[in-house]
Amino acid sequence: MNIYLVRHGRQNSKLCNVDVELSEEGRRQAKLAGERLKKFNVDAVYSSHLIRAVETADIINESLSVERVIDQRFEEANFGELTGLSNDELKEKYKDFLDRRARMVADEPYPGGENCEMVFTRAFAALKDIVKKDYENVVVVTHGGVIRALFTGIVGAKYQNWLTFGRQIENCSISHIMYDEVNETFHLERLNDYAHIEDYDELLRKHFGTGFFVKKD
Repeated sequence: MNIYLVRHGRQNSKLCNVDVELSEEGRRQAKLAGERLKKFNVDAVYSSHLIRAVETADIINESLSVERVIDQRFEEANFGELTGLSNDELKEKYKDFLDRRARMVADEPYPGGENCEMVFTRAFAALKDIVKKDYENVVVVTHGGVIRALFTGIVGAKYQNWLTFGRQIENCSISHIMYDEVNETFHLERLNDYAHIEDYDELLRKHFGTGFFVKKD
């Protein structure tokens, strides 16, 4: 079975992990992803329940017209006290935490939220349920933290090193996990493939920005 993890399209707010709709750019990204995924003989489209993931999956499925499933276990990491803050507020109030996170010192939870191991545990349980189904190719629209956590856990890396998997995972990029039904093993085939949007510079994540990587003073 092939599982194609798609990061949701660009949301319409830069506040930390707020549950909001897609921006116009995000809808364009999702449309381009859907057009590309037509080639993949997809059997079902899953997503987390968060609005940006639901909208992305629904737009993708306009191109595919396949089974549509929502699974809350694919939601983004719980950012706890950071949720709803602006980039400036993050850098002011949580600079030390963000610095430790960027240097991958430990698998430290977001204050009041989750760490990589927690995200992996719930998302991998959802993935194992999917591979029990009679699918050949499945799309899962999820979030950057979930994609990093799944790759980290599947390869058996230290959870604190989850940022190793994609410094910036592009919106509506495709990451590919293959499941070998005979040996019951998971294999990482690709990460952060955004060939379908790379010709549209305005759609790249460098124009959106993030407060999660703090530059040294």
